[in-house]
Amino acid sequence: MDEKQAKQTIDQLTELVLYHSRRYYDQDAPEIEDYEYDKLLHQLMDLEESYPQFAHADSPTKRIVGQVKNTFEPVEHKVQMGSLQDVFTPEEVYAFHERIKEVVADPVYVVEPKIDGLSVSLEYRDGIFVRGSTRGDGFVGEDVTLNLKTIQSIPKKLLEPFPFLEVRGEVYMSEERFQKLTEEQEIREEKPFKNPRNAAAGSLRQKDPAIAAQRGLDIFVFNVQQIEGKILTSHKESLDFLQQQGFPVSPSYQAFSSIEAVMGEIQRIGENRENYSFGIDGAVVKVDSFAQRERLGSTAKYPKWAIAYKYPPEQKPTVLLDIQVKVGRTGALTPTAVFEPITLAGTTVSRAVLHNQAFIDEKQIAIGDTILVRKAGDIIPEVIGVVSHAQENPVYQIPDICPACGSPVFFEGGQAAKRCQNSDCPAQLLRNLIHFASRDAMDIDGLGPSIVENLVSAGLVKSPADLYDITLEEVSVLDRIAEKSGSNLLAAIEKSKQNDLSRLLFALGIRGIGQKAAKLLAARFMDIEHLFSASEGDISSIDGFGGIMARAVVEYFSLDATRGLIDRLQKAGVNTRSKDRPTSDRLAGLSFVLTGTLPHMTRSEAGARIERLGGKVSSSVSQKTSYVVAGEEAGSKLVKAQGLGIPILDEAALLALLEDDGSPIPEK
Repeated sequence: MDEKQAKQTIDQLTELVLYHSRRYYDQDAPEIEDYEYDKLLHQLMDLEESYPQFAHADSPTKRIVGQVKNTFEPVEHKVQMGSLQDVFTPEEVYAFHERIKEVVADPVYVVEPKIDGLSVSLEYRDGIFVRGSTRGDGFVGEDVTLNLKTIQSIPKKLLEPFPFLEVRGEVYMSEERFQKLTEEQEIREEKPFKNPRNAAAGSLRQKDPAIAAQRGLDIFVFNVQQIEGKILTSHKESLDFLQQQGFPVSPSYQAFSSIEAVMGEIQRIGENRENYSFGIDGAVVKVDSFAQRERLGSTAKYPKWAIAYKYPPEQKPTVLLDIQVKVGRTGALTPTAVFEPITLAGTTVSRAVLHNQAFIDEKQIAIGDTILVRKAGDIIPEVIGVVSHAQENPVYQIPDICPACGSPVFFEGGQAAKRCQNSDCPAQLLRNLIHFASRDAMDIDGLGPSIVENLVSAGLVKSPADLYDITLEEVSVLDRIAEKSGSNLLAAIEKSKQNDLSRLLFALGIRGIGQKAAKLLAARFMDIEHLFSASEGDISSIDGFGGIMARAVVEYFSLDATRGLIDRLQKAGVNTRSKDRPTSDRLAGLSFVLTGTLPHMTRSEAGARIERLGGKVSSSVSQKTSYVVAGEEAGSKLVKAQGLGIPILDEAALLALLEDDGSPIPEK
């Protein structure tokens, strides 16, 4: 490779690795496997070493690519939360050992599994957990203390009240919990997390700690970052100490004095990775002695005294026996590959989702083909290509008739999936009911998937309206429902009648209408009856609505089945009017951002009062923001507003603005 080619390749690789880094760290939505990303990074490192004159100043080989978002307050790490250099072969492990021996004569190594999760810092003062943060770019992370406090295995109080202790750990989601979460997402027809690592990261970055608490996160702690009141001299000693203080520490950590034993442990962990209840993507090798680590030092990004051995993803060929099609909650037809069973990452798999017709066409998949299958993130089976095509078999086509009800199915408006439009389709019923009762919809406590399935199997419920007709006698005879549980369920159903219109609109499962869109519809039309006569133009004029969403709403309210359902719900006493009615348009056209803690109101209460006067509440600061309302501990949003010259209001100024006394609105 000449210099011109080297520079071009380095430029291309730098851009590619930065792109995939942002997808991984900032968006929790990777497009490639970790192993593929690590190989790209390794290739870039090798090229930069050979041609250092072409290395970019912002090269991802020199720093951790991760951004601090406005969602949480920034936290500066006094001790850098760095990453480890990846290796992929035994030869690279032995080369690492040779580099260590050039500085240290008698190294002892600790080997432990590399947990596939999100790296965090936990801080304790006088033995009390006071703050937790993400790694971010290694120097500045995000304050996620409230979400971390929902993780039961994190000790909130230590056995000994050390003046200060900061530890580093990896938040993860177990494979069992991940499977359950993806099943729930499938039922709600949400885009599932790609792997447990992204599920853990997405859960830890939820604004509402209650959501994080529901996700069943866990943690392993693997390092002491800072400590006052105790001297530690080695890594193994520090892990033993952390375990004594009540921390869950890296599982199966062991010390070895020979590199051959280290390599043997790496192989043992790799061979047994399917036995762990959580995802691992490698093994970590660290010099045990802290004094030796000081002598070895670090680069700008990596410590020289540690490496991470990465295991390649396992993939195998198999024969595609069939493609089965199921119908989702919104009528979308999803094809699933059924193939001869194979063992991947320690488990037997025989099915994998094929997504849609475009995916099948891209891979040119036909029944009878020999396909290549792997487990994405070692969890979810996926078809990655065709090894050999079956002779004379055509590329599979998703049928034009719904397999559940026989109604015609269609592609609509650039959508990737074919869809059944029959609202009475039995395949959609179970998912519709689960969504209707879910927390963000009608919030019927106790009406989970298993109970819904019982009600449907017993023939008691064939429509959401039927929920409001069931009796205690009918519920009590169902499997796993005691009389008290049945009474509680009926009370929750009765309570749901008082929900706001926005919840009902979201619960109806109108295609493309999420919580935010449902609130906008409720605010604009106030009464569900007005939606039956609303035009596509009326709806698309709402800020935040597009033509496809507006069309979906008009189509839904034009159906006779919709009219019948709403009539039954109204007859049962379900509220179909908005409770959040603007009392005036005094603040119409103004956008507010709330940050920090207000003295006498919660941010939700302040936001509701703004919206009742016609104002809009946004979560992010931009040039379009009219005012920022700042309370105590206001952080990055306040700083950004000051930089943009946006007026800042305290609670007193906001209350004065909310007084609907006819006085003029202050100039922006």
